[in-house]
Amino acid sequence: MSPSSPKAFPVSWDQFHRDARALAWRLAAAGPFEAIVCITRGGLVPAAIVARELDVRLIESVCVASYHDYKSQGELRVLKDIAPPIKAIGGGTGKGVLVVDDLTDTGKTAKIVRDMLPNAHFATVYAKPAGRPMVDTFVTEVSQDTWIYFPWDMGLAYQAPIREGSAG
Repeated sequence: MSPSSPKAFPVSWDQFHRDARALAWRLAAAGPFEAIVCITRGGLVPAAIVARELDVRLIESVCVASYHDYKSQGELRVLKDIAPPIKAIGGGTGKGVLVVDDLTDTGKTAKIVRDMLPNAHFATVYAKPAGRPMVDTFVTEVSQDTWIYFPWDMGLAYQAPIREGSAG
């Protein structure tokens, strides 16, 4: 799904913060967690919020590139692997590790990271149906054909009144 989708779901900073805190509430019962691994870049902001709410101090990132042009999901590449001490948690299975991302879309990114940490707990703020099976906890489901506009991707701009925008 691309930004030209008629199903747009814009998310403000306030809404994202509330949703990330709601995710932390759901995760509180699933822990405790020894470490958080955020999937960059989208997982950085929710991981920071969840880490604060759950008082987790050990935070790592894994860098997986997928959305190359914001129009289509390209080939996935691991740009930065998870550090060996984090991979060693849970006897090398990831048990006790929380993996956080902003969204699971197709589930392909989550699958790559799940292969690295098979017993980690996977959490996302938003989930689409194709990616849902790859996550353990999420807050809001949106349809597969919805494009989520995250607050870090947007800026303030003038919006014409609705009446001015209609040609009919």
